[in-house]
Amino acid sequence: MKAVIAENLIKTYDKGKIRALDGLSLDVEEGTVLGVLGPNGAGKTTTVRILATLLTPDSGRASVAGIDGQYAAVDETLTGWDNLTMFSRLYHLSPTAAKKRASELLEQFSLTDAAKRPIKTYSGGMRRRLDLAASLIVKPKILFLDEPTTGLDPRGRIEMWEVIQGLVKDGTTLLLTTQYLEEADQLADEIAVIDHGKVIARGTSDQLKKEVGGERLEIVAEAKDLKQVSEIVGKVSGGKVLVEEGSRQVSAPVTTGSRALIEAVRSLDELGIHPLDIALKRPSLDDVFIALTGHVAEENKPEEGEVKSRRGRRK
Repeated sequence: MKAVIAENLIKTYDKGKIRALDGLSLDVEEGTVLGVLGPNGAGKTTTVRILATLLTPDSGRASVAGIDGQYAAVDETLTGWDNLTMFSRLYHLSPTAAKKRASELLEQFSLTDAAKRPIKTYSGGMRRRLDLAASLIVKPKILFLDEPTTGLDPRGRIEMWEVIQGLVKDGTTLLLTTQYLEEADQLADEIAVIDHGKVIARGTSDQLKKEVGGERLEIVAEAKDLKQVSEIVGKVSGGKVLVEEGSRQVSAPVTTGSRALIEAVRSLDELGIHPLDIALKRPSLDDVFIALTGHVAEENKPEEGEVKSRRGRRK
């Protein structure tokens, strides 16, 4: 069953001069994670804001479980405790239940020690965790997270991943935009790559990597051995050999997998060449991203016509 459906969404800004979405279509199966990747200005945040009913598309159709959108917006003058109890009461929890839920969320997001401090004194990572906590007061059926871990340190990012994985395990459907390719690889059941307002590729991480190409044999050797190593790699691969003299790396695509690796090791040994490193590598998600969009994955500024928001938005 499709929890989220977007069909031929078009959205323009500046009297039609800027086309943020150009017929974008995607859907998300119930209980799964769809990771949305794309370069700056590709249309990721515009898509999320339309699905969350914060923007109206110029044309096209969007369906999100038939429920109007909501998102958390905490009050910086209040404490973390006050914010969560207030939101709980707005969700019609009783005073006792509101206090219990606030305590649970503060503990879950490691904010108990800061519960009585005003939000304006929180660090960026703490504020991000409180935003998500406020979105989870009642169990969400569908959750939109627009770059939820941007700015967090590695530990904070891993903690957020664990929370997200727990939500999905409990049945929450998630649409996640991210600038971290590793994050999409870790969390997403499927990945949609968008560029210039359109979905240009979609599939699992493995499927997208296969589109870029198969495995590559990579050998790092001493400078004096590069010529012989390149000859060996060319022989076992049958493909175009790339020699990077600066890093002393020789690489080429291979179609025979581990057999090519074994043949290369045997040939190197016969010539008495001892490589510094040898490996059979599959394309990374970074390789996929660059191959499909021609850009590196980076988000340093908001999309045109928008105020960038990285809070979790719930349905």
